[in-house]
Amino acid sequence: MDGSGKATPAHHTTGRRARAAVMALLLATPLLISSPARAEEPAHGASYHVGEAQRSVVPPVERNWRGARTERLLTTIWYPVDAGVPEVPNHLGAPDDPLFRGHPVARAGEPSAAQARYPLILLSHGTGGSASDEDWLAADLAAHGYLVAGVNHPGNNALEPLTREGFLLWWERATDVSEMLDALLSDPVFGPRIDASRIGAMGFSLGGYTVLELAGARTRLAAFEAFCRSPQADAICTPPEAKRRTDGTSLMAPPTPAMAESMARSGASYRDPRVKAVFAIAPALGEAFDAASFAGVDIPVAFAAGTADVTAPPATNVERIAGFLPQSSLMMVPGASHYTFIDVCLPNAAARRPAICKDGPGVDREAVHDATAARVLTFFDAALAPKPGGYAAK
Repeated sequence: MDGSGKATPAHHTTGRRARAAVMALLLATPLLISSPARAEEPAHGASYHVGEAQRSVVPPVERNWRGARTERLLTTIWYPVDAGVPEVPNHLGAPDDPLFRGHPVARAGEPSAAQARYPLILLSHGTGGSASDEDWLAADLAAHGYLVAGVNHPGNNALEPLTREGFLLWWERATDVSEMLDALLSDPVFGPRIDASRIGAMGFSLGGYTVLELAGARTRLAAFEAFCRSPQADAICTPPEAKRRTDGTSLMAPPTPAMAESMARSGASYRDPRVKAVFAIAPALGEAFDAASFAGVDIPVAFAAGTADVTAPPATNVERIAGFLPQSSLMMVPGASHYTFIDVCLPNAAARRPAICKDGPGVDREAVHDATAARVLTFFDAALAPKPGGYAAK
C-alpha cells in the first residue's frame, strides 16, 4: 500500500530490491551472543492473507488497573485467512487522522481452515503505545500461519490518558498478558484454533521487558531506582512519553497505598508456564535486572535492537540483558533507532511526528522490518516447532 492508501502488488519491485539487499546484510549480521536457532531466513513464503479482530476482556478476578479510565483489556488479534479472501488497505490511528500505514486486512470472520490449530504469539507494546504499533510484525506472523494477540496495557497506552501508575508499575503488565491469554483460550472463535502447546510472546521496548517477565525474569526495583539516582542515569529513566501525561501528578511523588502494595511484590515471579519462547525488541529497563533475575528463565529467548537507540540505550538495556542469558541470540541493526521498530508512518504524519517517524541516514525502516520479521519468524518456527503427534494441516 502506498502513501495514498492504494494497495500495491504484494511483490512490487520499486524499492524492494534495495530493501532486499539491506535485509540480506542485516540477516548476515553476526550474533553477539551464541544462538541455538538457525540463522537463515525461512524458506517458505507467506501462505495467508491477514484478518484482524478485537476483543474486550473483563478479567473475572480483582486486579490492579493502574488508574486506567477503561477497566478492560482491549485486545487486537491478527490471524491467518485464506489467500482467496481479498485484502483492503488499512491505515492505523484516528479515522480522520491516521498515523501509520498498516498491513492490508482481509474481512473474514474466522481463521483459515487450512490448519486445525495455529501457534499463538502474545504481543506487548511499548510505553504510551498500543498493540497496533507492531502491526508490521504481527501481520507478518499471521501471514505465515500464526495467531497473534496484543493487549493494550491499562494506564499506559495511546488510546486513553496516561497515568502515573501506568508508568511506574511495570510488573503488572505481565498479568495483563496472562489474563488476556486466559480469555483467548476460552474464546468461542479463537480458543478452539489455538495450539496451546505452541505459545510464544514478543514485545517492544517496555513490552520487551514484559515478555521477559513472562519468561520468568524477576525485577529488582531498588536497583533500577538507584541507577536512576546515580551519575550513570540515562534516557531510560525519563521516557519521553511521560510528557504526555495530563494528570498533574509527579512521577517522584510518594506512592499511594495501592501503588505501595504493588511495589511490595515487584520482585515476584510472573512466569507464565504456557509461554514457551520469547522475543524482545529493543527491551527497556535493563538496569532493573541482574544475573539472579534470570535464574528461573529456562525457555528460548532472543533479542533485536538498533545500534542508534538513544531511548533505550543498548549498553544498559538489550546488551546488558542478553549478557545475563548466554544461550540467547541478539541481532543489532546498524543505524536503527528505538522507533525504527514501530510501523511505517504515513507521509502527512511523518512531517508532524519526526521523533517517532524519522530514521537516521541510510536506514530504510521497511528493510529493517523485513529483516527483523524474518528473524522473529525463524526463531518462533524453531522454538515452537510441532511435537510428534501434534496438529497438522487438514
